[in-house]
Amino acid sequence: MSRPANVVDILDSDEEDGGDHRPQVENNGGDERRLENRSFWKAGAFDIGPTKWTPSQGELEHARVHPKFLHSNATSHKWAFGAIAELLDNAVDEVNNGATFVKVDRIYTKRDNSPALLFLDDGGGMNPEGLRKCMSLGYSTKKSNNTIGQYGNGFKTSTMRLGADVIVFSRACQKGQATQSIGLLSYTFLRRTGQDDVIVPMIDFDISNHWAEPILYGTQEDWYNNLKLILEWSPFTSKEELLQQFEDIGSHGTKVLIYNLWLNDEGIYELNFDEDEEDIKLRDEAARLSKLNKKAAEKQAHISYRILHSLRAYASMLYLRKFTNFKIILRGKPVEQFNIADELRFSQVVSYRPQVSSGRETVVETTLGFIKEAPYLGVNGFNVYHKNRLIRPFWKVIGEGNAKGFGIVGVLEANFIEPAHDKQDFERSSLFSRLETKLKQIQMEFWRQNCHEIGHQMDPTFQRKMQKTSGMPLQTEGVSGHAASPRPGLGGSQMGSHGRTVYNNDKQVPPGFETPGFSQEVAGDDNSGDINQICDENIQLFMKREEYSQRQEEMRTTVSNLEKQLAETKRKTAEIASRVELLRRQKLVG
Repeated sequence: MSRPANVVDILDSDEEDGGDHRPQVENNGGDERRLENRSFWKAGAFDIGPTKWTPSQGELEHARVHPKFLHSNATSHKWAFGAIAELLDNAVDEVNNGATFVKVDRIYTKRDNSPALLFLDDGGGMNPEGLRKCMSLGYSTKKSNNTIGQYGNGFKTSTMRLGADVIVFSRACQKGQATQSIGLLSYTFLRRTGQDDVIVPMIDFDISNHWAEPILYGTQEDWYNNLKLILEWSPFTSKEELLQQFEDIGSHGTKVLIYNLWLNDEGIYELNFDEDEEDIKLRDEAARLSKLNKKAAEKQAHISYRILHSLRAYASMLYLRKFTNFKIILRGKPVEQFNIADELRFSQVVSYRPQVSSGRETVVETTLGFIKEAPYLGVNGFNVYHKNRLIRPFWKVIGEGNAKGFGIVGVLEANFIEPAHDKQDFERSSLFSRLETKLKQIQMEFWRQNCHEIGHQMDPTFQRKMQKTSGMPLQTEGVSGHAASPRPGLGGSQMGSHGRTVYNNDKQVPPGFETPGFSQEVAGDDNSGDINQICDENIQLFMKREEYSQRQEEMRTTVSNLEKQLAETKRKTAEIASRVELLRRQKLVG
C-alpha cells in the first residue's frame, strides 16, 4: 500500500497491501469490528509476517519497530486506572492554556453500538504539528516544571492499554491560524492489514474563514487516502460525521475517543460502566474484593480500598492541591477532590531535608496522623505525590506484622525523586531508599508519642520520657501495641492538635530491611512490649551503623581528594623545579 504524504509514520512501510481490511467479527452482543483476541494481555500474541528491509530509492535506511511494540509498550500500565490517569494528566496540564474542565464518559459508537471511552477538554488544543508530535513515540513538548508529562509516551501507552483503537479530534488557534485535525491510531488496522510498521493516518482543516478547508501536506490524493483510511477503520462512516465531532469542542480543545475496548479473560469488558451510572469501575478488582471475609470487607468502604476499583474515588485523590478553576467531570458529575490529611486526628507536620545530589537545598514536609476510624480500622500508609500527582497511594513502610503504626496515614509531595514511566511507582534509587527509611522512622516516632491518644497503652519509652519531664504516674491499663478501650470524647470526626517536628539528618537503613514484627492476634502477649522495644532498638542500631558508614565514606572521599591534591602539588613542584633548573643552565651558558 502506498503511503500518503500526510500519514504520520511512527515508523515506515513500503509493503503493498492486499486482501480484506475488515477484522473477523466476534459475536459479543453486536456486530463489532474487533481483533480476534480482545483480551489486552493476549492481544500481542500474533505472528509477524514477512518484512521488507530494503529501502526504496531515495529513502534513508532506518530502524523499524513492529506494531507489536504498541502493545508491548502499553503493558507498562498494569492497572487500567493508571492509563486513565495519564489522559487526565494531559488535560490537567492544559490548565496552563486555559482549560477549565475535562469530561470522562462512556458513549456508544454509531457504527456498531459498542461502548467507547470519551475524554474531552477545553484546553488550547493541538495544531497539525502538535498532533503529529502527540502521535509520535517518545516526543514531548512539555518542558515546564509545572507539567506532569515529560516522556512523550503516555498518550500512546495509555490509549492502547484501554482499547485497541483511538481517534483524536483537536481544534486550536495558533499563530493567527485556526485549525482542526483528526488522527487515528488503530491497532486493529495495523494488524488486519499486516503492516510491519506503525502508520497513523491524519487529516487537517483550516477553519480561519469559518469553513473547513483541507490542509494539504502532499497531494490532494494523499489527503483523500488518509480520509478513506480513517472512515474505514474508525467508528464514523462519512466526512460529515467526522466534522460533527468538533461541535462539542468549541473554539479550542481536544476530544479523545477510545473504542474496541479490551475485555477480561472471561470475555467481559474490563471497565464496568453499568454498576454505577456516575462512576467507572474495574470489574475484576471489584469481584476480587467481594470475595474477602467479613472483617476484610469492612475495610472496603475506606478510600484506601475504593481507589482500587472506583475511578471516582481514585480521581478524587489523584491531585494533591485542589483546583481553583478546573473540574474533572466523570459521567456528568464533577469529582469532589479529597485530601485525607484534612480529616486526620492528632496530625503533625514533620519536616526534613534529604541529601539531594548537586547540592540543592530541599525541604520535604509530611503531614501524618490517625485516620478517623482508628483504632477500629487498621489502614495505614503514606500517599506520596510528585508534582501534585499521586504516585504511590497508602504506601506501607512498616512491615504488615507490626502492630505499631495501625491507623497512621501520611501525605507528602516528593519532587526530589523521579516517578517510573507509568507514574504508579518511583524509580528505585538511593534517594528512594532513604525516603523509605525516613518515613519508617517518622511513623514509628509518631506512634510512640501518640498511640495512647486513641486508646492504646502509652509507649514505655515515651512514658519514661514523660515521667522525667512531668512526673506523671505509670499507666498500667491496656497492652502495649494493642488497642484498649478508646478514650471518651474521641469521636470519629474529632480532630487532634497539630504539631511540627523537624528532622535535619538523612540516614539510611539498608534497602530491603524489614522491621521484625508480630501479628495482631498475638499482640496481647505479655512479651509484646519487649518485642516492640527490640524492634525499635534494631532500627536505631541500623541507623547508627549507616551513620558511621556514611561518615566512613565521607572520610574516604576526603582522603581521596587530599591524595589528588597532593599528587597535583607534587606535579607542579616538579614542573617549577624543572623550570628553575632550565633557567639556571641558560644563565650558566649565557
